[in-house]
Amino acid sequence: MFGIVTAAARRTAKRVWDRFSASDPGLLRLMAGLRTVGAILLTLAVLALLGTSVTHLVAGAMTAMVATFAIQEKEVRGQAITLALGLPVALAAISLGALLNDRVVAGDVFFILLIFGAVYSRRFGDRGTALGLIGFQVYFVSLFVSATASTLPGLFLTLTVAFGCSAVVRFAVVPETPERTLARLREAFRARLAQLVAHQIELLDAETEDVPKVLDDLRRSTARLHEAALMIQGRLEEGTRDASAAALLQRRVADAEIAAERLGVLLLNARSAERVETITLHLPNAPAPKPRRARFGQDAGTALRRDLRALHLLVVRLVPDDRGTALPYVRNRLLGYREEKGLPQGSPALQDCFRAVGESARAILGLRLAVDGSRDEGDEEYDSPEAARSREEFEAEEISLAGEAKEDEEEQTGLRRPTTRAAVQVSVGSALAIVGGEFLSTQRWYWAVLTCWVVFLNTASTGEILVKGYRRLVGTVLGVVAGVALAGAVGNHTWLAFALVLLCIFGMFFTAPLSYALMSFFVTAMLGLLYTLLNTYSLDVLVLRIEETALGAACGIIAAVLVLPIRTSHRTDEELGTVLARLRDVVSASVAQLSGGAAADLVDLARDLDTALDDLRSSTKPLTHPIAPLRARRQTARYIVALLETCAYHARSLAATAELVPSSKSVAADARLALAGRRITHNIDLIAAQVRDEEPDGAIESGASIASMLDSGGHEVLPNGSVAFRVLRHLQRLDEGVVGLARPLGVPLTGRDVGVSPPA
Repeated sequence: MFGIVTAAARRTAKRVWDRFSASDPGLLRLMAGLRTVGAILLTLAVLALLGTSVTHLVAGAMTAMVATFAIQEKEVRGQAITLALGLPVALAAISLGALLNDRVVAGDVFFILLIFGAVYSRRFGDRGTALGLIGFQVYFVSLFVSATASTLPGLFLTLTVAFGCSAVVRFAVVPETPERTLARLREAFRARLAQLVAHQIELLDAETEDVPKVLDDLRRSTARLHEAALMIQGRLEEGTRDASAAALLQRRVADAEIAAERLGVLLLNARSAERVETITLHLPNAPAPKPRRARFGQDAGTALRRDLRALHLLVVRLVPDDRGTALPYVRNRLLGYREEKGLPQGSPALQDCFRAVGESARAILGLRLAVDGSRDEGDEEYDSPEAARSREEFEAEEISLAGEAKEDEEEQTGLRRPTTRAAVQVSVGSALAIVGGEFLSTQRWYWAVLTCWVVFLNTASTGEILVKGYRRLVGTVLGVVAGVALAGAVGNHTWLAFALVLLCIFGMFFTAPLSYALMSFFVTAMLGLLYTLLNTYSLDVLVLRIEETALGAACGIIAAVLVLPIRTSHRTDEELGTVLARLRDVVSASVAQLSGGAAADLVDLARDLDTALDDLRSSTKPLTHPIAPLRARRQTARYIVALLETCAYHARSLAATAELVPSSKSVAADARLALAGRRITHNIDLIAAQVRDEEPDGAIESGASIASMLDSGGHEVLPNGSVAFRVLRHLQRLDEGVVGLARPLGVPLTGRDVGVSPPA
């Protein structure tokens, strides 16, 4: 009885942990919060033992926070070097802050020069960004604690202790290595994959009135899986032992993602009365397709439900040492569907679902071999012929992997360089903020400068700066309310105030990637507590905080609009052009390989497309934000991004299939595909020319030529589940998606229009 209870508790704990792991991929937010809070706690403990004043405790806590969050390098050695260089930078910054404290004009001029240098230093990578941030923030600390020349010796000791404690926590208490981060990201990918399969099971069982909600969950879990795959992509180089291991894991993750997304599309299509466009899974609030009157036969529906649950079990048991003797049997049965073995009777759409389950099982096997190959060898004795064949294909693919060097992109110079432009803009905005802030308060003017600085971080267009300034103001207003309540509750209890400060700091770092407004809320609530500790708290101070924040945001927006502006439309056009170029690269290389041409590193090309699409999605956020006034423009932006996501999915699927050509016995090159791909790349070129404000050389070609290749039309009939049929179907969807892009972008069309229609 005790064993049963223990096993049930273990399963419950595992489900809870899976949900948390999926919500915070790689535990990056949790680790950032714990590391920062730990550094501050250790700093406060050491300074308290040294008997320092409350002012030095506050300065030490703020410095420990800066020394921890500023360093974002992935390699441990690089982190140590940057932290060591950061201490002299911090000592110099606080010395200049103290010496210039009484020299208003000289201090303001130096502050502006420091801001320019701190932003410009971003061009030197993570280390330059960290050192610039440390210099700016520590100078800000000197203003916050009103540092003077006489207090410098004590502050030097405080800063040294803070940097030392930050190092201890970073490298000993909460150590972080690229290998550990990548391992946790793989775990998050597995957890999100399990969630996606669970939502697919819900879609299969959902009643008609529940389909829209389940479809929203399916869209969200598909996007979250894609996000986890991109995060793994960003950590492969540092987190794996060599380039071949990185390429292997990259391919296996891509295979699993594509197979899972394809399964969702086919399930949606199987329970619908008409053909479902893939864009349904990518366009927010797209209407759910009309269901069939009788969705499946009873036996086929029961079998599909059983196999989806078996697939979910394979994903859940993907963790090492979490296997049972029944798993190889389940896996072998699902893999049989790839070879048309044991397919239940049903419609072609329903049989496609079973084939997709088989492909997903193969992808999960490949992921397990890539992550834990040596420990999976014991399962080989249970392999069916289909499983053994899959292992042989994986081994052949692994042997054929070879990395190719990427060409360096042309670097912009002068004021065209983003870091230089941002440095000039921030400097101008900060100068305005200093002047305006002095009129509001000669004591707290630096809050306006800090806001102006922050709204420029990680932004690249005027629209992004406007949205960020708006979010910071909203978060600040709410934080003031919380600060008033917390300050009243704390009273004169110093250590209770520090405890609440630590909670606010953890909340700040844990929520920063999720909501900038929420992060600003925690920052402002923390400031109310810090003012209480310094005995300078009053309601007027927190109201002044709102005024300075609004002023700083306004100054940042004015500088962004008037000084070297980058309009949001220009920024989105640049990103759109990059996405189209990457899409063309993937399609042309995939079709060339499928047609018998030279092999290329298609997975890398597909991930470059995903990265470019992610950048485009970020650049369009100002256009799709609820405060954006132009509703039609907002809908058009969402439609274009969703359609590009659909095209990217089909391009990834083509790339994954083309990668099998050199090593697979079931996928053979077909020269006829070259003509099908040529029209798609021609249309992409015309759309890209329109985006670049060039005159398109011709009109978009549309018609049924690619679709007709799915029929017999002079060629042999392609089996519905064959790889050739799937390739042509992806090409057809790509063709329709590209033609659909032409309408909202104003590119002329010719021929019979078969593209995807934009939303009404």
